[in-house]
Amino acid sequence: MVKLNKIYTRTGDAGTTGLGNGERRAKNDLRIDAFGTVDEANACVGLARLHTGAGTDETSADLDAILARIQNDFFDLGADLATPETDKPLKYEPLRISEHQVERIEREIDRLNALQDPLRSFVLPGGSAASAALHLARTVARRAERLIVALNEQTGEHVNPAGLRYINRVSDLLFVAARCANNHGKTDVLWVPGENRG
Repeated sequence: MVKLNKIYTRTGDAGTTGLGNGERRAKNDLRIDAFGTVDEANACVGLARLHTGAGTDETSADLDAILARIQNDFFDLGADLATPETDKPLKYEPLRISEHQVERIEREIDRLNALQDPLRSFVLPGGSAASAALHLARTVARRAERLIVALNEQTGEHVNPAGLRYINRVSDLLFVAARCANNHGKTDVLWVPGENRG
């Protein structure tokens, strides 16, 4: 169990932060940026939940439960990224994203997508407050994914493949969830190519 008795420690005052394996890295290190952006995506999901959690209909309750699980998984992903694999043995088993978590997201995408009206164009973020917030969360999750890919390509770095698959799937789920929040796509705002060209 995590125990946080003191919020500030002063250990980061010189611009470094500690990883789960005890290593210290600069706060602008790509690994720190990757799990920091996962945290940012988590905050965006929390904002979206202000709108899904307020609804009394079945769709809102379903979306809110899914988003609650994603928020918890985002902390798992952050812990995974914050504990790089090294040759030195750890005194504990590090938390890693599992294939089960990826598969659950895939099942939820398939279930939610089956309820949607077919897409006729690209969707613009908006329609409802919940949908707009979910699109924001989706774009931040995509940025986190790009950073995780870049981290994995760096010499000497390694990323759990299930974690990379998870963040990719979550972005897809957030897109489908945003459409659900727009009456299953019926009130989506669609892109009209070249509409304002004159």
